[in-house]
Amino acid sequence: MDNENDLKQIIGYPLNGIELRLDGIVDEEFWTTIPANGNFLMQEPKEGAKPTEQTEIRIAFDSQNIYIAVVCYDSSPSDIKTFQKKRDASLETDDRFRWIFDTFMDKRSAYFFEINPLGLRGDGLISSGQGQTLNKDWDGIWNAWTYIGDFGWSAEIKIPFRSINFDPKSDVWGINFQRTIRRKNEEQLWTGHRRNQGLLRPQNAGIITGLVGHSQGLGLEFIPYGITQSSKVYDEEKAEYSSTSSADLGFDINYNITSQLKASITYNTDFAQTEVDNRQINLTRFPLRFPEKRDFFLEGSSILEFAPSSNVDPYFSRRIGLVNGIPIPIKYGGRLIGNIGKSNIALLHVRTGREGELNPENFSVARYRRNFWKESSIGLIYTHRSTEDDILFGNPIQDRKTWGTDLNLSTSEFLGDNTLQFSAFFIAHNPALPSDDSTSISDRAVRGFRFNFPNQPWSAWVSYREFGDEYDPAIGFNQRNGFKRLQPAINYAPLFEKSLFIREIEWGVYYEYLTSLENKLLTENLRFNLGTIRFESGDNLGVEVSRGFEFLSEDFDILGDSTVIVAPGKYVNWGYELQASSASFRKVSGSIGYEAGGFWTGNIRRLVMGLTIRPALGINLSGGYTHAQVIAENSGFSTNLFQIDLGLDFTPDISLSSNIQFDDISDILGTNTRFRWIITPGTDIFFVYNHNWLNDPTMHRSLFTTQQGAAMKAVYTYRF
Repeated sequence: MDNENDLKQIIGYPLNGIELRLDGIVDEEFWTTIPANGNFLMQEPKEGAKPTEQTEIRIAFDSQNIYIAVVCYDSSPSDIKTFQKKRDASLETDDRFRWIFDTFMDKRSAYFFEINPLGLRGDGLISSGQGQTLNKDWDGIWNAWTYIGDFGWSAEIKIPFRSINFDPKSDVWGINFQRTIRRKNEEQLWTGHRRNQGLLRPQNAGIITGLVGHSQGLGLEFIPYGITQSSKVYDEEKAEYSSTSSADLGFDINYNITSQLKASITYNTDFAQTEVDNRQINLTRFPLRFPEKRDFFLEGSSILEFAPSSNVDPYFSRRIGLVNGIPIPIKYGGRLIGNIGKSNIALLHVRTGREGELNPENFSVARYRRNFWKESSIGLIYTHRSTEDDILFGNPIQDRKTWGTDLNLSTSEFLGDNTLQFSAFFIAHNPALPSDDSTSISDRAVRGFRFNFPNQPWSAWVSYREFGDEYDPAIGFNQRNGFKRLQPAINYAPLFEKSLFIREIEWGVYYEYLTSLENKLLTENLRFNLGTIRFESGDNLGVEVSRGFEFLSEDFDILGDSTVIVAPGKYVNWGYELQASSASFRKVSGSIGYEAGGFWTGNIRRLVMGLTIRPALGINLSGGYTHAQVIAENSGFSTNLFQIDLGLDFTPDISLSSNIQFDDISDILGTNTRFRWIITPGTDIFFVYNHNWLNDPTMHRSLFTTQQGAAMKAVYTYRF
């Protein structure tokens, strides 16, 4: 591996007053006078080989913006894959060009950007460097212009310096580029081309030099919004509909205290434009975890991440302003996020309002992380949740606090250029009420560690954790308490570079051994990946066999309606799973998964199917169906879940999407239709319409409207 003084470099050239015509065609005299930088190497299908198509990059800047010109030569332009236009849509179907900026050269976090030949823009935040964690829900303000010609395709990109944070005292950033030629399933990297490296690892990036005289202006951003909405809800008790309508205003203010530290205030926050969660049917004993999709809670999430890859969440933002998926009004909030030297800090405070029988609450989160060595860190986290006292009902104040610490050690130079990681953590919370202070800290705490070897073709990890009986984080997420768990796993995934049909086969073994705190075996899982084949065509096929043991100490009501109850006892079951999927770049693609085996006292068969059709440019129609059939002792049931997603992308800035979901457990058919028009980056108009029907044959009501609502929201960004 190159040492730090020999990193691959690209130079940024000052425009010196020259005005660029940004149309995606890289033919201006200024661009032609700049030496092109390329020399990519393949990551796949042949690691380290020369790419089949050449790529050229040039970078320029003025005091306000950084500009990138890219030319992606292609010997067969008619075969360039382009399906997507909608902002942040997945580009697993398309040719694409991606890049990152590690603006602080900390090799831990970076800004991520990507485009396709149609001008789709996608972006996100890469966190911590402990893994390849990309949060694509961050939306920056920038623009891109593209052009497809007989040479291939090209792009011109403009990113305002105000859209990103950086160290103004440094003229060097970390940078890296990746190009995908989809029909060949070819991935090429500017640097970090090894399979255990890649674009999402800032420690494998090169550098850009010469960035001087750039400015973030005053660093002040004012984002007002206006919203009007109406809804109609059916009241079962009154057997009638109640209607409401409202209009409201709110705003966000962002201020860069320094170029590395941003303060934000939000008032009367509204998330009407947020996409709905994908519905799931839960046949387990434990709650499901849904991802955060609200913008205010996404920025800075990389700093708030705790003990990466540990799946321990002392802070889970969906605990704020959401109860069982139902929005709770957020009155105001404040946030301070950024870096001070080698220290990362995040402070968050949110006040929610009263909603029905739920009292107002205050949520506070503080996170500190200190970076040391090249890729390691140590951190602290503190959360505080207080519920306003309701004197009329004599309810005591719920005042809950959680605190924790995590250590993350990482190197990408283990035995050469392999990555080795170690993380350890400890979290505890105080009782909600003084009267609850009868348990020890150990009962109210979790602790654990993890060794990780995330490389290719060999990868492995082993983790251990203990959860106290009374662990209940104030603003966190937790599925299960009172256990000790050991989890080792090992995988082998070689490339078959000489094969014309097979790209990669992965084999692996996963083991879980979970006991009570008194060392009584509760859960044991053993899974064998007998082979997951990735073909040169982009298709996939996999087979897995598993054995599971469960000790049940009390009745388990699977569906929550007392129809199927599993009695306490010991259960051992074997099962298998088959999965297949076709290459996503085809106009018609799909996937299928079939699982069968023992399920408590009986058996389960589960079928999961997906189909995507792209009949024309900008039209994406996807459908999903999940069927589960359970045959248990003296009983049984089946479940069905249907999902349809329709996307109409008129331009990269105008899109219409509709999500339709139905399951026969809730018997609710729900639709969420969302129109977005990006007038200019930072200025958006949203229209959202939701409609839910209840299918209730017992009451002779077929597709009976239970709720419908519409909202229109306009957002504008002022920058100073």
